[in-house]
Amino acid sequence: MTFAELSELLWTGVRETAWMVGFSALLTAVGGLLVGILLVLTDRGGLLAARPVNALLGLVVNVGRSLPFIILLVAVIPFTRAVVGTTIGTTAAVVPLTIGAIPFYARIVETAIREVPGDVVAAAVAMGASRRQIVGKVLLREARPGLVAGLTITVVALVGYSAMAGVVGGGGLGDLAVRYGYQRFETDVMIATVVALVVLVQAVQTLGDVVVRRLSHR
Repeated sequence: MTFAELSELLWTGVRETAWMVGFSALLTAVGGLLVGILLVLTDRGGLLAARPVNALLGLVVNVGRSLPFIILLVAVIPFTRAVVGTTIGTTAAVVPLTIGAIPFYARIVETAIREVPGDVVAAAVAMGASRRQIVGKVLLREARPGLVAGLTITVVALVGYSAMAGVVGGGGLGDLAVRYGYQRFETDVMIATVVALVVLVQAVQTLGDVVVRRLSHR
């Protein structure tokens, strides 16, 4: 394989992986944040204490986290087809990626919010802040470094998940590694794919670390 052909294949794989990971990360950030907040608010002593709701949410999150992604990928095929009309391609891969990542990030969100000092929340309550203000201007604001750090970890995990999605036709760098590096014994393609994944993960981690440091100094 020539350098030009390898470059074109690699660039296509990087673009597809970036699309899958980026869109999934956006949906995961929204869904995981909502679920994580509800886990805190509905717990005993929370602002919306409701133990049955909290227990149900906790069960759903734990089930989602306990399933290996490759099994989840296959298990949600009917749902994926119902949502996007197909089970092959980068858009289809976004569905299982998001479903697999939301429970993971939700627990991180829950942990980050619980680390907010109780006296800060108590002071907001004493000043007459509403529940919405406490959540938005106290809990989420104080937990921002932890939330961003957790999202960085989640995005890195999504990169790994996206590579597994490529095994079943999800596209991206994983698909490139399987079709060319493994099935056709193109060692140069496999090496290039591994390097691209390492660079991608390093870029995500570096960006996340920079944002966390800036938020921590405010």
